[in-house]
Amino acid sequence: MELHKVLVIQTAFIGDVILATPIIEALHQYSSAIKIDVLVRKGNESLFENHPFINEVIVWNKKENKYRNLFSILQKIRQEKYNAVLNCQRFAAAGVLTAFSNAQVKIGFDKNPFSAFFNFRLPHQINNGLHECERNLSLLKPLSIQGNVQPKLYPPVLNFEPEQPYVCFAPASVWFTKQFPADKWVELIHTLPKNYSIYLTGAPSDNELCEGILQKASRASTYNLCGKLNLLQSAALFKGATMNYVNDSAPMHLCSAVNAPVTAIYCSTIPEFGFGPLSENSHILQTKVDLTCRPCGLHGFKSCPEGHFKCASTIEITEFISP
Repeated sequence: MELHKVLVIQTAFIGDVILATPIIEALHQYSSAIKIDVLVRKGNESLFENHPFINEVIVWNKKENKYRNLFSILQKIRQEKYNAVLNCQRFAAAGVLTAFSNAQVKIGFDKNPFSAFFNFRLPHQINNGLHECERNLSLLKPLSIQGNVQPKLYPPVLNFEPEQPYVCFAPASVWFTKQFPADKWVELIHTLPKNYSIYLTGAPSDNELCEGILQKASRASTYNLCGKLNLLQSAALFKGATMNYVNDSAPMHLCSAVNAPVTAIYCSTIPEFGFGPLSENSHILQTKVDLTCRPCGLHGFKSCPEGHFKCASTIEITEFISP
């Protein structure tokens, strides 16, 4: 089958979308003539701003009129008459879009409730040594296309000049049990060489957390940029840093997508799930204490199920990689 137009679906969180970008790279490398569309949830579309290989970004607003919007998008997808739809999502809504897409070839994971309606169903297994990027790239096998594991984004040039040399912190996470405690971030700040500037990054909703860290640290040349940079601008900032200190969350994947140096802190989750950093200069920090409760889940929780949060509190600052 000759490919002219392909849709890639990933409507989960920011990191999930970034880890699907190797598919885009592989498709373009296979043939630059392929029109590649992507479908993402509202809020993640900025990842593909001015992307050189993307034809159209389709945005699904999940927070308002979720299912009305879903069927409006389905109608659009059917009208586009894609040669192939590649569904990275393992949940029902994206399965509906794929199953009834009217595409010539429908490809997704066997865990999707609607996978019986796909032409090809690929296994998606956690803890088998594969990175999520590799699992996503497996969706290209029915098309006889191979690709590189590395995710990739195309950030702009920053509109300000960071104070050199500098490091970045990304202290927040959607999941509390993935989040290194604020007091630990303060302690880390105090260990860094004084000649380094420090930029705290995050969404507007992370401002209170980062401002609290900033105030407690009381260190010169430390700045709170929460809400002041979009996703691609954050990636550009990470790229120029001597080191980026992040949780197991979206900023880690932003670093991977621009090959930025990164130290990833794992609290309740573990790298073996297959979502670890892929930068050439990457490091993983996690507790050395043998905890029977860790990992407590794939994504984390709003609070520690055991009430002690030892997976975070027992990580020693002395083990951190200096910039």
